[in-house]
Amino acid sequence: MPPARAAVLCGLGGWLPSRVVTNEELSRRLDTSDAWIRTRTGITQRYAAGPGEATSDLAVAAGRRALRSAGAPEADAVVVATTTPDRSCPATAPLVADRLGLAGACAFDVGAVCTGFVYGLASAAGLIAAGVAERVLLIGADTYSTIVDPEDRANAIIFGDGAGAVVLRAGSPTEPGAVGHFDLGSDGAGEELIMVAAGGSRRRPAPGPAERPDGYFAMRGKEVYRHAVTRMTASARASLALAGLKTDDIDRLVPHQANARILRSVAQELELPPDRLVSNVATVGNTGAASVPLALADAAARDGLRPGERVLLTAFGGGLTWGSCLLTWPALGPTIHPHDGGGTPAP
Repeated sequence: MPPARAAVLCGLGGWLPSRVVTNEELSRRLDTSDAWIRTRTGITQRYAAGPGEATSDLAVAAGRRALRSAGAPEADAVVVATTTPDRSCPATAPLVADRLGLAGACAFDVGAVCTGFVYGLASAAGLIAAGVAERVLLIGADTYSTIVDPEDRANAIIFGDGAGAVVLRAGSPTEPGAVGHFDLGSDGAGEELIMVAAGGSRRRPAPGPAERPDGYFAMRGKEVYRHAVTRMTASARASLALAGLKTDDIDRLVPHQANARILRSVAQELELPPDRLVSNVATVGNTGAASVPLALADAAARDGLRPGERVLLTAFGGGLTWGSCLLTWPALGPTIHPHDGGGTPAP
């Protein structure tokens, strides 16, 4: 019987657009203040794509950095997790693959909102386990500034734009970087908690001006908070159980960067001390499917992740969807901090 093939993380990169949106800027046009935003979200700033800058532009820049980190420019599959594709049709991944010189590679999008990166990891692991691909470039990228109403105080203060990427190669399930012990779930009965109502086949585009609220992202914050904490905590525990581990065995928890209160609550529910929580939400906001890989890239660039550490990833998003997985952090090439070089294409 042939040995099992696992997806092994071997490259990492992140990218942020050049425009910084501070709390002070938002306070000048919304009924809010820096203190109010910090108290409720823990966010001090976020990044926004510029005019004409699309999700694929951020994805290409992050993907290029991840390929460099992996020490090889090749991948035979490209997966893009996003809620904000360049177009409703076609998928964004084939364009990203072409721009990275990977034309001909298997390429598709994953739509699981803020859980998209973890779902993408499971998809990449499946491609490798099945022998479809030897090396997968997985990118989480979102430009929430294109779907959030700039006058919506509840959401405009939370969301930002960005992209994070990893390269996964075929390897052994026992080596550092091997991704596994996945727990994935969904509950479609809660679809209205996180939604863009218009634009799909259920509520189709109509001639003339669209009703303003229907085309924008909407979220019922209090209910989402409860679900996010409950689902991420339960999913994280399920992954640990599959691996035969306890929370004490985890060195780093990297959750979806929803807001600081949710992150703290999940860590507390798992009885993990604050110093094991990896977070960059204060400086980038909630970047959707990009949040987990951006947090990884941020931590790796600051030596906040060390080879041999057990890392638990967990996420929650619209759908409702949730998911978790585990890996032992590998030795990687130098990781450029996502804040460095934003605004111009990564060379």
